[in-house]
Amino acid sequence: MHKVAKDFGRLDILVNNAGVFAGAAVHDASANRAAVDHLFAVNVGGVSAAVRAAVNHMGEGGRIITIGSVAGEMSPIPGFADYSATKAAVAAYTRGWARELGANGITVNNVQPGPISTDMAPKDGPLEELLRSGTALGRYGKPEEVAAAVAFLASPAAGYITGTTLNVDGGFSA
Repeated sequence: MHKVAKDFGRLDILVNNAGVFAGAAVHDASANRAAVDHLFAVNVGGVSAAVRAAVNHMGEGGRIITIGSVAGEMSPIPGFADYSATKAAVAAYTRGWARELGANGITVNNVQPGPISTDMAPKDGPLEELLRSGTALGRYGKPEEVAAAVAFLASPAAGYITGTTLNVDGGFSA
């Protein structure tokens, strides 16, 4: 990030697209507390650190887009509460940072994918039926469908959109 700003004089777009999953039922005494701490460190702390570093190199027209999850609005199955909490925190940060950075002409938005066929949630994985059937479209999404939403929010056409969450979930949260 600092090298880009040094080489180009500024940073125009930050896309936060890192995340991990860990979860266990709240009453599971054998739950790995270190895994939950790591979950919060990456999904919340990592996003916060990246934004705080990026804003020092951004100006008017800057774009910050974080990839959250529809799990930030729901916990689709038992054991998802910790993960859901991290994604809800990202959505809350998005709204707060939009207010803070709007005066500088920087927009801050959150894209919340639903079931997307990735390494983290493969469409042939153990939750395939539950996740696929939970969408209004009856299918998993494609990474390029999420990328299209990010590209739009990074474009000049989205210059008046900030503090929002865009669900790219095939109707999973409908």
